[in-house]
Amino acid sequence: MSDRPKLFDDLAGVAGGAISALAGLRDEAEAIMRARIDDTLRRLDLVRRDEFDAMQELATKAREAQTAASEELARTAARLAALEHRVAALESPTDARDAGAEPEAAP
Repeated sequence: MSDRPKLFDDLAGVAGGAISALAGLRDEAEAIMRARIDDTLRRLDLVRRDEFDAMQELATKAREAQTAASEELARTAARLAALEHRVAALESPTDARDAGAEPEAAP
């Protein structure tokens, strides 16, 4: 015979079943809460962290490229201004000589 009465064995079985049922309820409640939170976040149209980091990196690279392009444009504009100044300086004496010269007579 056993040392414990059958009542204690029955209570232990009921307690074990209750604990198992509560663990299942807890898991189900967590799943429901997780689904509701995910749904709420989706409706808020929030950005995930990895997407934000990727867009931030793209923006940084675009900003650097824009700065480099602006600097190149400034250098090109300076070269163009210098070339225009040199062309104007070369054309000035020629224009003065041509203005003082009489046109050649046709034979």
